[in-house]
Amino acid sequence: MNLSNDQKKAIRDLLAWFTSRQRTPYITLGGYAGTGKTTVVAKFRRELNKINKKIRVAFCSYTGKAARVLRETIAENDAASDNDSVSTIHSLIYSPIVNDSEVIIGWERQEEIKYDLIIVDEGSMVDQSIWTDLSSFGVPIIAVGDHGQLPPIRGDFNLMSKPMLKLNEIHRQARGNPIIKLSILARETGEIPVKRYSDNVYKIDKRADDARDEINDILNKYDENTMILCGYNFTRIKLNNHIRNYLGFESPTPEPGDRVICLRNNRLKDIYNGMLGTISQIEKVDDKWFYSEIELDGEDELFSGQILIDQFGAKSAINFTQDRAKSIDGDLFDFGYALTVHKAQGSQAERVILFEERFSKMTDDMWRKWLYTGITRAVRELIII
Repeated sequence: MNLSNDQKKAIRDLLAWFTSRQRTPYITLGGYAGTGKTTVVAKFRRELNKINKKIRVAFCSYTGKAARVLRETIAENDAASDNDSVSTIHSLIYSPIVNDSEVIIGWERQEEIKYDLIIVDEGSMVDQSIWTDLSSFGVPIIAVGDHGQLPPIRGDFNLMSKPMLKLNEIHRQARGNPIIKLSILARETGEIPVKRYSDNVYKIDKRADDARDEINDILNKYDENTMILCGYNFTRIKLNNHIRNYLGFESPTPEPGDRVICLRNNRLKDIYNGMLGTISQIEKVDDKWFYSEIELDGEDELFSGQILIDQFGAKSAINFTQDRAKSIDGDLFDFGYALTVHKAQGSQAERVILFEERFSKMTDDMWRKWLYTGITRAVRELIII
């Protein structure tokens, strides 16, 4: 394995931190897309085995889908150990509370975690309350994330705002990837010229004569591997309506088969803002609520419960009062065919359609982060409009 100089340095620094008697409770590793964060983590894990084969590492990520990707990349890099685990943060640090009928009615923080090290992937997704609980066990933590991305949409807590260790050098295997090239352009200049960069990566000008028909053709190739991103909620609503019409949904209200996105954390049900899923069952309870069952991407457990009717097609997430936020009446979901870039953090798709939309109050730095975050959601195909 050919490592870049900053990858080698990061591994040395992580080993020095972990083996130090004066180590800090945690350390953060930031890396741009293409710098090989996963490679560093895998190589670091193998180096730990050379020190002591009994070291137990808990790898974890924010969502089940991200945890599965993490498990696959660890296996591909031959970094797994029999002593390790790979899971969501939630399942690592919380235990279910069940009633007499064996139904989960809540979650409580575990008393201890029997691991020697926790490695958190997608560290920028971790909020203040989960970080507080994660840190309370006294187990050293390595938080890994992309410091080029947007900060969390709510609150001031941002674990990856100033990483203690940084990977800046794009690994040679990634240099030829057109998506990585555009991510660098976005991060450094905030401008992506209109042109074709490869068969699957290009930007079109919506003001061009034939752009309207071309954009319709692009949108009408929507499938389960597609993610549509934009800036304005107004655009998001229009795009959701367009895709639903194209797919043959006749009702303005959600139906079985509809793609949806969670808009509010609910620790009790282990669902989080930004989770995507597909409705398997839905029926109206009353004028305010649907009862729904939703298959969440990458999650083993089916979501079931009430979801607010008025949220579907609303311009923004509906704010409950402080008392209402504590209620268990139901949860907030909306159509999930098109997302704002903020909501897409932590997710990826084979095919991404990105509508460039800049808010008037956005600073140049925030715009670069927005564009970079949107571009780096794409795995194979990227179309910018």
